Amino acid sequence: VQLQASGGGLVQPGGSLRLSCTASVLTWEDYAIGWFRQAPGKEREGVSYISRRVGSTYYADSVRGRFTISKDNAKKTGYLQMNNLKPEDTAVYYCAARRGFATIFQWGSSDYRGQGTQVTVSS
Repeated sequence: VQLQASGGGLVQPGGSLRLSCTASVLTWEDYAIGWFRQAPGKEREGVSYISRRVGSTYYADSVRGRFTISKDNAKKTGYLQMNNLKPEDTAVYYCAARRGFATIFQWGSSDYRGQGTQVTVSS
Protein backbone atom coordinates (compact mmCIF):
# COMPACT_ATOMS: atom_id res chain seq x y z
CA VAL A 1 0.00 0.00 0.00
CA GLN A 2 1.36 3.40 -0.94
CA LEU A 3 -0.10 6.77 -0.20
CA GLN A 4 -0.73 8.99 -3.22
CA ALA A 5 0.36 12.59 -2.73
CA SER A 6 -0.62 15.25 -5.24
CA GLY A 7 -1.15 18.97 -5.64
CA GLY A 8 2.40 20.25 -5.89
CA GLY A 9 3.55 22.73 -8.49
CA LEU A 10 5.24 26.04 -9.18
CA VAL A 11 3.91 29.06 -7.33
CA GLN A 12 5.09 32.60 -6.74
CA PRO A 13 6.05 33.79 -3.25
CA GLY A 14 2.91 34.63 -1.31
CA GLY A 15 0.87 32.11 -3.28
CA SER A 16 -1.04 29.05 -2.12
CA LEU A 17 -1.20 25.35 -2.86
CA ARG A 18 -3.23 22.50 -1.42
CA LEU A 19 -1.65 19.08 -1.21
CA SER A 20 -3.75 15.93 -1.02
CA CYS A 21 -2.87 12.47 0.22
CA THR A 22 -5.05 9.42 -0.22
CA ALA A 23 -5.03 5.65 0.08
CA SER A 24 -8.40 4.02 -0.40
CA VAL A 25 -7.43 0.73 1.21
CA LEU A 26 -6.68 2.20 4.64
CA THR A 27 -9.11 2.68 7.50
CA TRP A 28 -8.28 6.33 7.88
CA GLU A 29 -9.69 6.84 11.36
CA ASP A 30 -7.04 4.42 12.64
CA TYR A 31 -4.11 6.45 11.29
CA ALA A 32 -2.39 9.69 12.12
CA ILE A 33 -1.19 11.55 9.03
CA GLY A 34 2.04 13.47 8.72
CA TRP A 35 3.41 15.73 6.04
CA PHE A 36 7.16 15.80 5.59
CA ARG A 37 9.39 17.68 3.19
CA GLN A 38 12.91 17.40 1.89
CA ALA A 39 14.76 20.25 0.23
CA PRO A 40 17.88 19.65 -1.90
CA GLY A 41 20.87 18.97 0.31
CA LYS A 42 18.80 18.86 3.48
CA GLU A 43 17.35 16.13 5.65
CA ARG A 44 13.69 15.26 5.52
CA GLU A 45 11.74 17.14 8.18
CA GLY A 46 8.29 16.82 9.66
CA VAL A 47 6.08 19.76 8.72
CA SER A 48 2.67 18.99 10.14
CA TYR A 49 0.72 16.15 11.75
CA ILE A 50 -2.89 15.35 12.53
CA SER A 51 -4.16 12.68 14.88
CA ARG A 52 -6.18 9.70 13.76
CA ARG A 53 -9.55 11.02 14.94
CA VAL A 54 -8.71 14.63 13.95
CA GLY A 55 -8.46 15.64 17.59
CA SER A 56 -5.08 17.30 17.56
CA THR A 57 -2.65 18.88 15.14
CA TYR A 58 0.98 19.91 15.20
CA TYR A 59 2.98 22.34 13.06
CA ALA A 60 6.68 23.00 12.75
CA ASP A 61 7.60 26.54 13.76
CA SER A 62 8.59 27.36 10.19
CA VAL A 63 5.05 26.81 8.87
CA ARG A 64 2.79 27.56 11.84
CA GLY A 65 0.22 30.18 10.92
CA ARG A 66 0.66 29.59 7.19
CA PHE A 67 -0.10 25.88 6.74
CA THR A 68 -3.26 24.04 7.78
CA ILE A 69 -3.50 20.27 7.98
CA SER A 70 -6.82 18.49 7.76
CA LYS A 71 -8.16 15.01 7.26
CA ASP A 72 -11.43 13.67 5.94
CA ASN A 73 -11.77 10.11 7.18
CA ALA A 74 -14.89 9.49 5.12
CA LYS A 75 -13.08 10.46 1.93
CA LYS A 76 -9.88 8.74 3.07
CA THR A 77 -7.93 11.84 2.19
CA GLY A 78 -5.55 14.14 4.02
CA TYR A 79 -4.80 17.72 3.06
CA LEU A 80 -2.13 20.31 3.62
CA GLN A 81 -3.28 23.83 2.77
CA MET A 82 -0.22 26.01 2.27
CA ASN A 83 -0.66 29.78 2.20
CA ASN A 84 1.80 32.65 1.98
CA LEU A 85 4.40 30.33 0.53
CA LYS A 86 8.04 31.34 0.72
CA PRO A 87 11.04 30.29 -1.38
CA GLU A 88 12.33 28.33 1.60
CA ASP A 89 9.23 26.13 1.40
CA THR A 90 10.59 24.70 -1.86
CA ALA A 91 10.96 20.95 -1.38
CA VAL A 92 9.53 17.57 -2.22
CA TYR A 93 6.57 17.02 0.08
CA TYR A 94 5.63 13.57 1.30
CA CYS A 95 2.73 12.24 3.28
CA ALA A 96 2.89 9.31 5.66
CA ALA A 97 0.50 7.41 7.87
CA ARG A 98 1.04 5.75 11.21
CA ARG A 99 -1.47 3.58 12.96
CA GLY A 100 -2.15 4.35 16.60
CA PHE A 101 -2.69 7.12 19.11
CA ALA A 102 0.43 9.21 18.59
CA THR A 103 0.00 12.41 16.60
CA ILE A 104 3.67 13.07 15.89
CA PHE A 105 5.89 10.37 14.43
CA GLN A 106 9.16 9.92 12.61
CA TRP A 107 9.28 9.21 8.91
CA GLY A 108 11.07 5.97 9.62
CA SER A 109 8.36 4.75 11.98
CA SER A 110 5.47 5.37 9.61
CA ASP A 111 3.46 2.42 8.37
CA TYR A 112 2.78 3.82 4.91
CA ARG A 113 4.46 6.53 2.85
CA GLY A 114 3.73 8.50 -0.29
CA GLN A 115 5.94 9.05 -3.27
CA GLY A 116 6.29 12.81 -2.93
CA THR A 117 5.12 15.86 -4.84
CA GLN A 118 7.36 18.78 -5.80
CA VAL A 119 6.59 22.24 -4.49
CA THR A 120 8.60 25.09 -5.97
CA VAL A 121 8.18 28.64 -4.74
CA SER A 122 9.86 31.08 -7.06
CA SER A 123 9.23 34.35 -8.86
